[in-house]
Amino acid sequence: MGGWIKLDCRTNASIMRHRRKLMPQPKKIIRLGALFASGVIAFARLANAAEEKPVLTHAADVISLSVEQASASLRVSVTGVVTVADAALKGRFFVQDATGGVFVDNAGGQRPEPGDVLEISGITHAGAYAPIITSPQVKKVGKAPLPPAKGVPIERLMSGAEDSQRVEVSGVVRSARLDGERLIVDMVSGGYRFRVYAPSSIAKDPQKLVASQVVARGTAAEAHNRSLRQLIAVELYVPTLADFVVEKSEAEDPFLQPLVPLNALAQYRRENSLVERVHVKGAVTLQRAGQIVFLRDDTGGLQIKSSQPGTFTPGEIIEAVGFAAFDGFLPVLEDAVFKPTKETYVNVAPQPASIEQLQNGLHHADWVTMSGKLMDRTIRDTQAKNNEPLNSRITLVLQTENVVYTAEAEGSEARAVLAAIPIGSTVKVAGVCLKDIDNEGKMTAFRLLIGNPRDVVVIRKPSWLTPQRLLTGVASLSVVLVVIMSWTIMVSRKNSVLKFLIQEREKSQLELQRAHDLLEDRVKERTEQLKFEITARKEAEVQFKGVLAERTRVAQELHDTLEQTLTGIGLQLDTAAKLFERDAQGANRHLELSRNMLRQSQIELRRSVWDLRSRALEQFDLAEALRRSGRQMTEGTGVKFEVQTAGNAKSLPEVVEENLLRIGQEAVTNIVKHSGATQARLTLEFGAEKFILQVTDNGSGFAAENGSGPRNGHFGILGMSERAKRIGGQVSVTSAPGEGTTVRVEIPADRQVVHPTNGKHDNTSTA
Repeated sequence: MGGWIKLDCRTNASIMRHRRKLMPQPKKIIRLGALFASGVIAFARLANAAEEKPVLTHAADVISLSVEQASASLRVSVTGVVTVADAALKGRFFVQDATGGVFVDNAGGQRPEPGDVLEISGITHAGAYAPIITSPQVKKVGKAPLPPAKGVPIERLMSGAEDSQRVEVSGVVRSARLDGERLIVDMVSGGYRFRVYAPSSIAKDPQKLVASQVVARGTAAEAHNRSLRQLIAVELYVPTLADFVVEKSEAEDPFLQPLVPLNALAQYRRENSLVERVHVKGAVTLQRAGQIVFLRDDTGGLQIKSSQPGTFTPGEIIEAVGFAAFDGFLPVLEDAVFKPTKETYVNVAPQPASIEQLQNGLHHADWVTMSGKLMDRTIRDTQAKNNEPLNSRITLVLQTENVVYTAEAEGSEARAVLAAIPIGSTVKVAGVCLKDIDNEGKMTAFRLLIGNPRDVVVIRKPSWLTPQRLLTGVASLSVVLVVIMSWTIMVSRKNSVLKFLIQEREKSQLELQRAHDLLEDRVKERTEQLKFEITARKEAEVQFKGVLAERTRVAQELHDTLEQTLTGIGLQLDTAAKLFERDAQGANRHLELSRNMLRQSQIELRRSVWDLRSRALEQFDLAEALRRSGRQMTEGTGVKFEVQTAGNAKSLPEVVEENLLRIGQEAVTNIVKHSGATQARLTLEFGAEKFILQVTDNGSGFAAENGSGPRNGHFGILGMSERAKRIGGQVSVTSAPGEGTTVRVEIPADRQVVHPTNGKHDNTSTA
């Protein structure tokens, strides 16, 4: 890509001229360039023509491709007549021209009608069974009659070679039913069974078509295994009423025909015919999966297959008509229709059967009883159709007369009952016998189908010493012996190693003793040094704790006394300044009050320094102290302050009363400084279990997350919490913007001193 490519397109003559004349003329250069360009264009056209894929114009060309060729997405342009456009195909259809038919994958597209002439452009695809046309562009150009159907042998039709072709085949209707707008017919021809889809208008009563001999013309299709691209079944799509011709209907109601004994179904009769239905009658012995019924009469038993829904009870007498057939070289009645009778139920007793009788051909599909030894069992859970619950199938492996056979049962009850039978038990089983025979009529195997798990009776339980248990015991004993031998070898090896280790250890102990004596002397010396250092460190810690405690106490006292008093003094001075010009006497009164508060502050400061008791008198009254302190704080501020007490008043320990007084003073100070309240109430509640101090106001309040703290230089709430913890209580602050603030302190009763005063305090004072 990065270099030059030199193309020399000159002829030999031009080369000779070039050699004779070193400098070519301009006209010659132009001619050479034109010649070069035309050569390049011709080369490009040839390359494009070589790369273009061929266009297939006949249906036979598409259907004849191999898988690899069809997968190459070859271009297709076919004009043909639509032979099938069933609604169940969802826009897909079959088209046929003069050479043959092919399937068009037009999923989701507009559905054409049979007889439409279409121009189809698309590409080939391998399909799930045969090559098809996909990604079609469809254009309707007219209408035409359907192509004639060619008659083909049933063997060729069943081989799948006629896929997508319009064919004609004759046969006998085995079953018919309506499914929406189409009729589904199962036909048999030459021993082969296939399905036909036809318009529903062919028959108003599909059951009248059963046993009719018909000729069906339609397009062949296949049911297939998509992953393996293998044929499963053959289907025939019949597009019109004229393509489904009934040549011969059933002569009369088959239930009016003479009854045939069950064991005579495969015997010689002059009127035998595989295209006519047979009428039988018998007592129900077992019904399996809702579609297989076993009947029994005086001559024997018979297996009947039917798609007719219905449930029958063992012992019920019913009639059935169906087609005689063979399944594994044994007679069976297929595609049967049942008709209940009004006869009384009978108790069908199972017939005892022996291996010799079974080998002689007796008791197939008959209700029999056999004995055997339970050798094994298997349980399998399968998911039933249509989201039905799990179906359990249990199989018992039995042995009698050196012949092994199985007994099968279904259902949760059978699983519970049969799974409890011990392996090795001798049991007696009643069930329907189904045999497998070869083409010479010799029995190769048989099994019993159990209807009721109670039909399995334990005759003799196995002995305790079963082969399994014996094998388990021998295996366990072998394991024990191996373990003992391994342990003995391991112990002997360990003993030799231990002797060597003991000798080495004795040497080490001597050295260790000398080292121990030396270490003990050094430990004594180091212990004396550590004792001296520990004593010095403890003295330092005691001094540090004392200093820290004193600093904390002084800080709290200064905050709770000095700052509160200074706040009150500041408020009184502000009030005096406001009243000075218009009311000098009132201003003097506030100044005098400020001086008194200042003197009181000096006294409290001295007491805080010397850690004196904060009591005015020997008989300290907490409520009165809080009332007097609150009156001083709120004097001249417009805040109406009151103190209430409730319960039997008690004397509290000094430290408790001191801290409660400081908490109350801090709460009132915060109300005056921050809340903007007009009312404040302090409540003391002396309860039997706890003491409560609560201060409330009607101020502006605050949001808890916006509250001030030590980081903002405010220590009020922190100080109250620390004092409450110090006396064993707890403090809570409740507030919201516009709803005021409540400070609540609770102290357990065990921190109170029981010295009740006279009477119950319930008085209220207002400041």
